[in-house]
Amino acid sequence: MTSGSSVTTVRSNCSSSVTKFGHILKVLSIIYKLVQSNVYATKRDIYYNDTQLFGSQRTVDSIVDDISCMLKVPRRRLHVLATSKGFISGDLCYLEEDSTKVDCHSNSTGKGVPDVNSRLMVRKLWDTLHIPIFALVDADPYGIEIMCIYKYGSVAMSFEAHSLTVPSVMWLGLLPSDLQRLRVPEDALIPLTQRDQNKLTSLLKRPYLACQPAWQREMEIMQQNKVKAEIQSLASIAPDFLSRVYLPNKLRYGGWI
Repeated sequence: MTSGSSVTTVRSNCSSSVTKFGHILKVLSIIYKLVQSNVYATKRDIYYNDTQLFGSQRTVDSIVDDISCMLKVPRRRLHVLATSKGFISGDLCYLEEDSTKVDCHSNSTGKGVPDVNSRLMVRKLWDTLHIPIFALVDADPYGIEIMCIYKYGSVAMSFEAHSLTVPSVMWLGLLPSDLQRLRVPEDALIPLTQRDQNKLTSLLKRPYLACQPAWQREMEIMQQNKVKAEIQSLASIAPDFLSRVYLPNKLRYGGWI
């Protein structure tokens, strides 16, 4: 150090702040190495880089999202991927940004709350092929929320909504009104729990649903009847009712909203 220079020491009385700062620096160093070497890793890989330091996977997930938001870049640009939670079937192949050829298919199936990879794939299909996107979800509040995430985005990833959402998503089924129209047997229906009712009330208050009156009506039907149903409930009508009757008729005659 040169003569006359000074050193400023910053102290924190909050040990948790110091710990989190250490976690952030560690994740930043891993991301730097990934970008420099042009290698990709999952958030799970980062966690296992130092499980003792991070303590839990949730710590890594939160920090990666914070860094992505802070730098205003998509997580993929940081070379960090999420473990995929979706499946694809059909006839499709495409080139990744690094020219890697991927053979996959054109029917995307998510598992539970959609992860970033599943949402990104659906968005890419929509952007590239200009095809209609239909959502087939359980007729329950959580199925509706999953569909809303594809269409409007999630609070946690709101800063990336412009690149992950598909505004044209249409609700193909299972609609609460379908349960009445098709006379699905009562023993295939499930009473709404208090948690379901709370979620439904919360969904109906979301601002973006003001421009979806048909969705609101379906949710109000669910609220009034106090029952929900899984897609598999259609099997109570006939084992192949979903694939042989329900979906073909919906797609042919425009039974979506």
